[in-house]
Order: sequence, then C-alpha cells, then structure tokens
Amino acid sequence: MKYRKHLTSVALSVTVEQTNVITKGVDFISKQPRLNHQIQASNLRLIDDDGKQLGVMSKSEALQMAQEQELDLVEISPEASPPVVKLVDWGKYNYQRTKQLQKNRKAAKTMEVKQMRFGLKISDHDLGVKMRKVQGFLDDGNKVKITIFYRGRELAHKDIGFTLADKVITDFGDTINVDQAPQLAGKQLNFVIRSNQNAKVKDA
Repeated sequence: MKYRKHLTSVALSVTVEQTNVITKGVDFISKQPRLNHQIQASNLRLIDDDGKQLGVMSKSEALQMAQEQELDLVEISPEASPPVVKLVDWGKYNYQRTKQLQKNRKAAKTMEVKQMRFGLKISDHDLGVKMRKVQGFLDDGNKVKITIFYRGRELAHKDIGFTLADKVITDFGDTINVDQAPQLAGKQLNFVIRSNQNAKVKDA
C-alpha cells in the first residue's frame, strides 16, 4: 500500500509540473484538462470524437469504452453536471488545442509602441534609413512614436520640426494612421503613427 501511495504522489507531482510547462512563446495550457483516471467524477456525460452524444454513464464504463477504441478520455466541461468528457486521440487533440492557443494569443497580442528619434538637421540619406526602420516596425504590427528633438537655439525654429513631421506623415501617405498629431513638449516634437490595415497596396 505504501508503494502505491508513493506512485500516486509522484504521478500527481508530474501532473502539476506538466501544467506549469511553458513552451516557446506560449504559456502551455494554464489549465491542463483531466485525462482518463485523473477524472474525479463518478458519473460522466460522454461524447465521441465526432461530437456525438453517447449519454451518461459511470466513469469505469467510459474508461472501458476509451480503452476498447484505443483512445483517451478527456474532461472538456468539468463544471457541467455531470461533467462532459470526450473520446479523443490525445496527441492529436492536444496538438490542435495548442495551435489554437497560439493563434488566439497572436490575435490578442498587445500592440507594442516602438520609438524613433530624428534630429532637426537630419540628412536626406539618414532620414531614408530611419524611415525604412519605421516601416519595418509598422509591418510588424507595432505603433511608432516619432520624436524630433531640438538642440540649443534650434528651438527658435519650431516650424522646421513641424515641417519635418509633415514630410514623414506625407511620405507614408494612406499606408498609416496618425494616432497622435505632432505635439511640442519642451525640446521635443512627438507624434504617433500606426499601419493602416485598410490601405490598398500601391503599385510599385
């Protein structure tokens, strides 16, 4: 009996560790569903791999059916009364589930705000280089906060900064939306842009 208790505690420990595994770029299923003998309820509502209702039966009957079909029993609705379980190929089911989680996380990804700084006297060449970097940020789905900074007496020529900001916005054209119009704050002129998803791709 002590040996069996030890094995049970080890199995539970492994289960807990598995629920905390983090895969590359994805929190691997924060709540791992119960499988087979991990299912606690004595009576279950069973559906097959195609979603067909097989009715309410005891846990032992459901496990036997899973064993006969060489499938696993996974608890998909633990809060239902009785809990709903499904006959699945766990490897295939878990792969599809993980892919869906990755897709959902990508869709829900918070837009990051990148930053780019221009000097008031930036050359055309350097401006072109920085504009291409900004375009890369936009293509990745990020917002970009552009800062034009003034040095010393340059602050006496605020209009030059606004002209430069207008040039940047005009060069991007309808491929961007301006989330924050150019605003002067101290010795910096700031504005925020993001990609316009509805813009039509211009012919080269």
